[in-house]
Amino acid sequence: MKDISLQRHPAASARASSDTEKTTEERIRKKTLTGNLNAAGFRFGIVVSRFNEFITERLLRSAYDGLLRSGAGEKDIQIVRVPGSFEIPSAARTLAETKKYDAVICLGCLLRGDTAHYDVIVNEVTRGIGQSAQETGVPHAFGVLTCDTLEQAIDRAGLKMGNKGFEAALAAVEMANLKKAITRKKARSSQQSAALTNKAVSSQPSAISQSMAKKASSRQPSAFSKSTRENRSARSKKRKSKS
Repeated sequence: MKDISLQRHPAASARASSDTEKTTEERIRKKTLTGNLNAAGFRFGIVVSRFNEFITERLLRSAYDGLLRSGAGEKDIQIVRVPGSFEIPSAARTLAETKKYDAVICLGCLLRGDTAHYDVIVNEVTRGIGQSAQETGVPHAFGVLTCDTLEQAIDRAGLKMGNKGFEAALAAVEMANLKKAITRKKARSSQQSAALTNKAVSSQPSAISQSMAKKASSRQPSAFSKSTRENRSARSKKRKSKS
C-alpha cells in the first residue's frame, strides 16, 4: 500500500514564509518607538575638554555642524569648556539639572600613557557620564575618544574613521526625539486609563451613594405608616369630641 501525502509546493512554502515575515515585521514596526534626526525645537548642551585640544576642537566643530545640519538653531546650543575629560561628567550634570536642555553632548580625548592614570580616568569619565544621564533623565551623548595613540585619535576626529563628534551630535538629536516620543506615549496611556476609570465610576453608583440613598429612604415615612398615623389621629379626635 502506497503512502500518499500532500506536500506543499516549495514556491507556496516560500510565499507563506515571506508573508509570515512581513506580518511579523509589520507588528514589530507598530510596536517600535524610534527617534528621528530633526533637532528643530530642541536645546543642546556641549561639554568639551580643552586637554588634547588639537583633537577636541575638531570634535566640537563637527558636533556643532551636525546639530545645525539637523535643524537646531544657534541660540539653542550652549558650549561649555572644561580643563580635562575628568571634569566632563560634573559639567554635564550641572547642565542637565537645569532642565533647560533636551540632551548633552560630551566631547573629550584620552590618550594612553605609560602609567595606569589612563585607565582610571577612562573608567571614571564613562561611569560619571552614564550616571548623570540616568539620574537626571536627560540623554547624554558619549563623544569622548579613548585611544592608544594620537594617530587613532586623529582618524576618529575627521579622517579614516569619520568624526565621533558628528556621530555624538546625531545620537543626541535622536535620543531627544525618542524621549519626547516616549513621554507622549506615556501621557496618552495615562489619559486613556483616567478616562476608563471615570467612565466606570460614572456608570456604577458608589457604595457611599448607595448607603446615603438607603439612609434617606429610611428617614422617609412609607404610605402605610402615614395612613396609620392619620387613622389614629382621627380616632383620637372622636374620643375627645364624645367626652
